[in-house]
Amino acid sequence: MVSAIIVAAGRGTRMGANINKVFLKLLDKEIILHTVDAFEKNKNVDEIIIVTGMSECELVKELIGADTKCTHIVPGGSTRQKSVYNGLMHTKGDIVLIHDGARALISQAEIDNVIADCKKYGAAAVGVPCKDTLKAVDDRGFILGTVDRSRTYQIQTPQAFLYDTILSAHKRAAADGTDATDDCALLERYGVKIKITKGRYDNIKITTPEDIEIAKNILNKGIK
Repeated sequence: MVSAIIVAAGRGTRMGANINKVFLKLLDKEIILHTVDAFEKNKNVDEIIIVTGMSECELVKELIGADTKCTHIVPGGSTRQKSVYNGLMHTKGDIVLIHDGARALISQAEIDNVIADCKKYGAAAVGVPCKDTLKAVDDRGFILGTVDRSRTYQIQTPQAFLYDTILSAHKRAAADGTDATDDCALLERYGVKIKITKGRYDNIKITTPEDIEIAKNILNKGIK
Protein backbone atom coordinates (compact mmCIF):
# COMPACT_ATOMS: atom_id res chain seq x y z
CA MET A 1 0.00 0.00 0.00
CA VAL A 2 1.26 3.48 -0.91
CA SER A 3 0.37 6.54 1.15
CA ALA A 4 0.98 10.16 0.15
CA ILE A 5 1.50 12.81 2.82
CA ILE A 6 0.91 16.28 1.42
CA VAL A 7 2.50 18.91 3.67
CA ALA A 8 0.61 22.21 3.43
CA ALA A 9 1.01 23.76 6.87
CA GLY A 10 3.42 26.60 6.05
CA ARG A 11 2.55 30.28 6.03
CA GLY A 12 4.42 31.15 2.83
CA THR A 13 5.56 34.63 3.88
CA ARG A 14 7.52 35.10 0.63
CA MET A 15 4.22 35.04 -1.26
CA GLY A 16 3.18 38.25 0.51
CA ALA A 17 -0.41 37.02 0.94
CA ASN A 18 -2.46 37.12 4.12
CA ILE A 19 -3.44 33.45 3.76
CA ASN A 20 -1.64 30.15 3.39
CA LYS A 21 -0.34 30.19 -0.20
CA VAL A 22 -1.86 26.79 -1.01
CA PHE A 23 -5.30 28.42 -0.86
CA LEU A 24 -4.46 30.95 -3.57
CA LYS A 25 -6.08 30.33 -6.95
CA LEU A 26 -4.03 28.90 -9.79
CA LEU A 27 -6.14 29.24 -12.93
CA ASP A 28 -9.42 27.48 -12.13
CA LYS A 29 -8.80 26.22 -8.58
CA GLU A 30 -6.72 26.47 -5.45
CA ILE A 31 -3.08 25.36 -5.51
CA ILE A 32 -3.74 22.62 -2.96
CA LEU A 33 -6.42 21.11 -5.20
CA HIS A 34 -4.03 20.86 -8.14
CA THR A 35 -1.60 19.05 -5.85
CA VAL A 36 -4.19 16.69 -4.35
CA ASP A 37 -5.67 15.92 -7.78
CA ALA A 38 -2.32 14.61 -9.04
CA PHE A 39 -2.25 11.97 -6.31
CA GLU A 40 -5.98 11.27 -6.62
CA LYS A 41 -5.46 10.37 -10.27
CA ASN A 42 -2.44 8.17 -9.69
CA LYS A 43 -3.24 4.46 -9.83
CA ASN A 44 -0.37 3.56 -7.49
CA VAL A 45 -1.40 5.84 -4.62
CA ASP A 46 -3.89 4.27 -2.22
CA GLU A 47 -4.44 6.99 0.39
CA ILE A 48 -3.72 10.66 0.96
CA ILE A 49 -3.02 12.41 4.25
CA ILE A 50 -3.05 16.21 4.20
CA VAL A 51 -1.18 18.15 6.88
CA THR A 52 -2.24 21.78 7.21
CA GLY A 53 -2.72 24.53 9.78
CA MET A 54 -4.97 23.80 12.75
CA SER A 55 -7.41 26.51 11.67
CA GLU A 56 -7.37 25.32 8.04
CA CYS A 57 -8.36 21.66 8.41
CA GLU A 58 -12.06 22.36 7.89
CA LEU A 59 -11.37 24.51 4.85
CA VAL A 60 -9.31 21.73 3.25
CA LYS A 61 -12.09 19.26 4.01
CA GLU A 62 -14.63 21.51 2.27
CA LEU A 63 -12.40 22.04 -0.75
CA ILE A 64 -11.59 18.39 -1.47
CA GLY A 65 -15.10 17.06 -0.85
CA ALA A 66 -16.19 13.56 0.15
CA ASP A 67 -15.31 11.32 -2.82
CA THR A 68 -11.56 11.21 -2.32
CA LYS A 69 -8.58 9.05 -1.36
CA CYS A 70 -7.94 11.45 1.51
CA THR A 71 -8.30 9.51 4.77
CA HIS A 72 -7.04 12.16 7.20
CA ILE A 73 -6.60 15.92 7.38
CA VAL A 74 -4.34 16.64 10.34
CA PRO A 75 -2.86 19.79 11.89
CA GLY A 76 0.81 20.50 11.39
CA GLY A 77 3.49 21.10 13.99
CA SER A 78 5.79 24.03 14.72
CA THR A 79 8.28 22.86 12.05
CA ARG A 80 8.02 21.00 8.76
CA GLN A 81 9.65 17.99 10.36
CA LYS A 82 7.02 17.88 13.10
CA SER A 83 4.28 18.31 10.51
CA VAL A 84 5.54 15.31 8.55
CA TYR A 85 5.67 13.26 11.75
CA ASN A 86 2.04 14.14 12.46
CA GLY A 87 1.19 12.82 9.00
CA LEU A 88 3.17 9.63 9.58
CA MET A 89 1.09 8.93 12.67
CA HIS A 90 -1.98 8.49 10.43
CA THR A 91 -0.35 6.52 7.61
CA LYS A 92 -1.21 2.91 6.72
CA GLY A 93 1.05 2.37 3.71
CA ASP A 94 4.29 0.41 3.72
CA ILE A 95 5.60 3.03 1.26
CA VAL A 96 5.17 6.72 2.04
CA LEU A 97 5.43 9.63 -0.38
CA ILE A 98 6.09 13.02 1.22
CA HIS A 99 5.18 15.96 -0.99
CA ASP A 100 5.06 19.75 -0.73
CA GLY A 101 1.52 21.11 -0.91
CA ALA A 102 2.77 24.02 -3.00
CA ARG A 103 4.42 21.78 -5.60
CA ALA A 104 1.27 21.60 -7.71
CA LEU A 105 2.81 20.66 -11.09
CA ILE A 106 3.96 17.14 -10.30
CA SER A 107 3.45 14.68 -13.16
CA GLN A 108 2.01 11.17 -13.08
CA ALA A 109 5.28 9.79 -14.44
CA GLU A 110 7.28 11.35 -11.61
CA ILE A 111 4.96 9.84 -9.00
CA ASP A 112 5.12 6.42 -10.70
CA ASN A 113 8.90 6.54 -11.06
CA VAL A 114 9.69 7.58 -7.50
CA ILE A 115 7.46 4.78 -6.18
CA ALA A 116 9.23 2.27 -8.43
CA ASP A 117 12.65 3.49 -7.28
CA CYS A 118 11.59 3.28 -3.64
CA LYS A 119 10.48 -0.31 -4.13
CA LYS A 120 13.83 -1.13 -5.75
CA TYR A 121 16.22 0.86 -3.56
CA GLY A 122 14.31 1.52 -0.30
CA ALA A 123 14.32 5.32 -0.60
CA ALA A 124 14.09 7.76 -3.51
CA ALA A 125 13.59 11.46 -4.21
CA VAL A 126 12.67 13.37 -7.34
CA GLY A 127 15.43 15.73 -8.44
CA VAL A 128 16.99 17.50 -11.40
CA PRO A 129 20.65 18.25 -12.23
CA CYS A 130 21.79 21.74 -11.29
CA LYS A 131 22.20 23.96 -14.34
CA ASP A 132 24.15 26.83 -12.81
CA THR A 133 27.76 26.89 -11.68
CA LEU A 134 27.82 26.48 -7.90
CA LYS A 135 30.29 28.11 -5.52
CA ALA A 136 31.13 27.31 -1.90
CA VAL A 137 31.57 30.47 0.19
CA ASP A 138 32.93 31.34 3.63
CA ASP A 139 30.94 32.97 6.43
CA ARG A 140 31.78 36.43 5.03
CA GLY A 141 30.46 35.62 1.55
CA PHE A 142 33.81 35.12 -0.22
CA ILE A 143 34.17 32.28 -2.71
CA LEU A 144 36.13 29.27 -1.46
CA GLY A 145 35.85 27.14 -4.56
CA THR A 146 33.68 25.65 -7.28
CA VAL A 147 31.36 22.74 -6.56
CA ASP A 148 31.39 19.84 -9.04
CA ARG A 149 28.09 20.48 -10.81
CA SER A 150 28.04 17.03 -12.41
CA ARG A 151 27.35 15.56 -8.96
CA THR A 152 24.85 18.16 -7.78
CA TYR A 153 21.05 17.95 -7.94
CA GLN A 154 18.17 20.16 -6.94
CA ILE A 155 15.95 17.98 -4.79
CA GLN A 156 12.20 18.23 -5.24
CA THR A 157 9.27 16.19 -3.99
CA PRO A 158 7.77 13.61 -3.80
CA GLN A 159 10.34 11.86 -1.67
CA ALA A 160 9.50 8.19 -1.15
CA PHE A 161 10.49 5.93 1.73
CA LEU A 162 9.68 2.61 3.31
CA TYR A 163 7.39 3.47 6.21
CA ASP A 164 9.49 1.80 8.90
CA THR A 165 12.63 3.56 7.67
CA ILE A 166 11.22 7.09 7.62
CA LEU A 167 9.36 6.66 10.91
CA SER A 168 12.52 5.41 12.62
CA ALA A 169 14.49 8.40 11.28
CA HIS A 170 11.89 10.85 12.59
CA LYS A 171 11.88 9.22 16.02
CA ARG A 172 15.68 9.28 16.22
CA ALA A 173 15.76 12.90 15.10
CA ALA A 174 13.25 13.89 17.77
CA ALA A 175 15.31 12.09 20.41
CA ASP A 176 18.62 13.72 19.49
CA GLY A 177 17.24 17.18 18.68
CA THR A 178 17.90 17.11 14.94
CA ASP A 179 15.76 19.38 12.77
CA ALA A 180 15.95 19.06 8.98
CA THR A 181 14.31 20.97 6.14
CA ASP A 182 13.54 17.82 4.19
CA ASP A 183 13.20 14.11 4.87
CA CYS A 184 16.18 13.09 2.78
CA ALA A 185 18.41 15.03 5.18
CA LEU A 186 17.15 12.91 8.07
CA LEU A 187 17.91 9.65 6.30
CA GLU A 188 21.30 10.91 5.15
CA ARG A 189 22.15 11.62 8.79
CA TYR A 190 21.48 8.01 9.71
CA GLY A 191 23.32 6.48 6.76
CA VAL A 192 20.40 5.56 4.49
CA LYS A 193 21.13 5.73 0.76
CA ILE A 194 18.56 7.55 -1.37
CA LYS A 195 18.16 7.09 -5.13
CA ILE A 196 17.60 10.15 -7.31
CA THR A 197 14.51 9.81 -9.51
CA LYS A 198 14.92 12.01 -12.56
CA GLY A 199 12.34 14.80 -12.50
CA ARG A 200 11.33 17.88 -14.49
CA TYR A 201 12.44 21.48 -14.07
CA ASP A 202 8.74 22.41 -14.38
CA ASN A 203 8.01 20.68 -11.05
CA ILE A 204 8.41 23.99 -9.24
CA LYS A 205 7.46 24.84 -5.69
CA ILE A 206 5.14 27.85 -5.81
CA THR A 207 6.73 30.28 -3.37
CA THR A 208 6.50 33.83 -4.76
CA PRO A 209 3.97 35.79 -6.83
CA GLU A 210 6.20 35.29 -9.86
CA ASP A 211 5.88 31.54 -9.43
CA ILE A 212 2.11 31.81 -9.83
CA GLU A 213 2.58 33.25 -13.32
CA ILE A 214 5.18 30.63 -14.22
CA ALA A 215 2.87 27.87 -13.01
CA LYS A 216 -0.01 29.24 -15.09
CA ASN A 217 2.14 29.07 -18.21
CA ILE A 218 3.19 25.49 -17.44
CA LEU A 219 -0.41 24.40 -16.88
CA ASN A 220 -1.53 26.11 -20.08
CA LYS A 221 1.09 24.14 -22.01
CA GLY A 222 0.12 20.92 -20.23
CA ILE A 223 2.08 18.85 -17.73
CA LYS A 224 4.17 16.23 -19.52
